[in-house]
Order: sequence, then C-alpha cells, then structure tokens
Amino acid sequence: MCRNLLLAATALGAALSLGPAAQAAVQSMTPVAASPQAPAQAVAPPQKQKKASAQERIDAERLPPMARAAFWAREVNLDPTDAVANIRLASALRSLGQYSEAADSAQKALVVDPKNFDALMETGRAYVGMGQGFYAIDPVKRAAALAPKDWRPLSLLGVAYSQVKRDDDAQTAWRQALSLSHENPAVLSNMAMALATTGDAAGAEALLRRATAQPSATLQERQNLTLVLGIEGKLAEAEKLLREDLPPDQAEANLAYLKTLSASQTAPSPVSTPAPAPATTSDARTWASVKGAGG
Repeated sequence: MCRNLLLAATALGAALSLGPAAQAAVQSMTPVAASPQAPAQAVAPPQKQKKASAQERIDAERLPPMARAAFWAREVNLDPTDAVANIRLASALRSLGQYSEAADSAQKALVVDPKNFDALMETGRAYVGMGQGFYAIDPVKRAAALAPKDWRPLSLLGVAYSQVKRDDDAQTAWRQALSLSHENPAVLSNMAMALATTGDAAGAEALLRRATAQPSATLQERQNLTLVLGIEGKLAEAEKLLREDLPPDQAEANLAYLKTLSASQTAPSPVSTPAPAPATTSDARTWASVKGAGG
C-alpha cells in the first residue's frame, strides 16, 4: 500500500500547487533513474533519505488526501516507529475511504505508544467507518478515560454503540458529550441520525434543526437535515438546501435519490452514514462524503 502511494507522487507533484516545503517533500518520494548514457562508474551512490522537517510536516497537513497519504507513507517508510506519522497516515487513508488500512496504521502507532489519545481515536474512527462499531468501543473508551473533558470520544462512542444496537448506551454517551459541549452540532446530528434509523424522522428533524442553527454547524449537519426532510417528503425545503450547498449536478443527483427515498419511506440504516447519491464527482460533496461520527 505504501509503495503504491509513493508511486503516485510524481503525478501529484505535477498536478498540485504545493508550498515549497511540501513540494520538496513530495518530490523526494519519487526515485530518479540514472541516465542510460551515463557510465556505470559515474552513478553516485543513493543518498540516505531524511525525514521531513517540522515545517514540511505542517505543510503536508494542507495537502489533498492522496498527496497527504503519500507524504505520511514516506515518513512511515523512513521510520516505522514514528507514532505521529502513523496517526497522520491513518487519518489520510480514512479520508480516502481506506478504513482497514487506516486502522492498521493507527494500531502501529499504539504499539509504540499504547496510551496515545490520537491513535486510539483514529482506530475507533476507522472501525466506525467500516461499520464495525464493536471493535471501536474499546479504543474509544480508553481515549475517553485519557481525556475525560473532551466531548469527541463520547460522541464517537455513541456511534459505535449504535452500530451494535446498544441504543441506551449510545444515548447516554451522547448526553455526556452534550454536557461537555452544549448544543454541539455533531453530537446532535449523531443523535438525530440514530432516531432516523428507528423511524422517528420528526424527532430527527427537530434535533437537526437545533444542530444547523449553531454557528459551528457544518455541511454534514445540513446534509443530514436534507436527508431527513427527504424521508418526510418535505422535498421543496430539501431541494432548497441542496441547491444552496452543492453544485448543480450533485444537487440534481441527490434530489433524485431523495425522491426515491421519500416514495419508499425508508430510513437509512447506518448511523451518520446516509446513503450516497447515484452520481458523484471529484469534489464528491454528497452524503457519502459528509458522513462521520463528529469525533
């Protein structure tokens, strides 16, 4: 996997407008072949690659997911015990939908640092992304114990519980998260989508309206509201939100999906993982791309 990411570096470096430090880091991923005309004795021995500088690492976090994954794969190849690199690689892979590989990378960081909060959270996020909430529960509970005043582990824990049908435990986790972060839109959205999967679309709508009223609300919360409005048959309002948030082609695709959903009166089954629209683009700002656990 890491080798494949490295092989993509040449095209990425050419196609993306990167800062000088990040460009240098990406270019260093790609080996340069010796000229076939050069005598064998004139080929200099390969220099030992160095890990990226602190500034290059900062710059890398602003790269698109594929380039970011390539950057951190290089860092992990140079030093497999680098916990930070493994965590950042896990995050990038998760952004690409490579959840199994993300979980593996996060767990490698835990081998080095078993009490690393970020590694525990990335492990949990990866398993939730795969729909395997059972395996997310333990690492996320450990993360919550390490940071008892942080709402994020509790929000993620609620999603993991919901995936394994422990609905009461999920609601308890979300209430605890809200006690730490009042009216947090991500937590409210998770609670809403849990209600939607049980058929309580009206209750889900009420929670999502609270969520989208918050200044920190994101596209995820707005699109989840749109989805629930579609379930309820409130297509005019749903269409208005879609056209405000998405390019025309994606809005049309999602609207077509909503009409089908409304006609069938079927709620999406995975919590915080609404079904994707039939058509996507490179931007991919559809329900598939805004899914998440708010943690």
